[in-house]
Amino acid sequence: MNTHDEQDVKAHWEARYGERDRVWSGRVNPWVAEVAGSLPPGRALDLGCGEGADVLWLAENGWRALGVDISETALHRATDEAAQRDLRDRTAFVQMNLSEDFPEGTFDLVSAQFLQSMVQLDRERIFAASARAVAPGGVLIIVDHGAAPPWANLKHDHEFPTVEGVLAQIDLDPGQWETLRAAPVERDAVGPDGQQAVLIDNLIVLRRRADG
Repeated sequence: MNTHDEQDVKAHWEARYGERDRVWSGRVNPWVAEVAGSLPPGRALDLGCGEGADVLWLAENGWRALGVDISETALHRATDEAAQRDLRDRTAFVQMNLSEDFPEGTFDLVSAQFLQSMVQLDRERIFAASARAVAPGGVLIIVDHGAAPPWANLKHDHEFPTVEGVLAQIDLDPGQWETLRAAPVERDAVGPDGQQAVLIDNLIVLRRRADG
């Protein structure tokens, strides 16, 4: 990606978060709560953290959590919320273009929630780096939209990733990784104007074997 392309990506997300004072609900993603809630707290990494809801929930539940996003506006909101909840000692937020860079270190939980974009995003590179960042015995969780919500206004036919496609893309050694879940799942959701719907998510949960 050249500098101009990266500026375009940043501008896209800054414009997105600049549309309103809060873009997301502030609630934890349900699959993060379900998966992380079954694990002993440790170090967590949230990729594309947005306004920080998952990072804050993790911190409130005993994790030390790092959130990464390309939007400085989103990260300012996340940092302010962490301060208001007195969670600054358990959280950190870093501005980064994950298509070009990735946090150092290893984590007990690496989470990529709906890391999908209408602008350039190198998912193959990001998922490969995500797997490398999982500590032995740790968990990688990837959640994608499996289909468009009924209130989405897609202007063209959009091909959504499949569970099989993502697993083939990251191509992990089964001798080193255990698949805990890998399937489409349903989730009740409420649209921006209060619409009720059942959405399809693709849920992938993988554990790095402790002896792998």
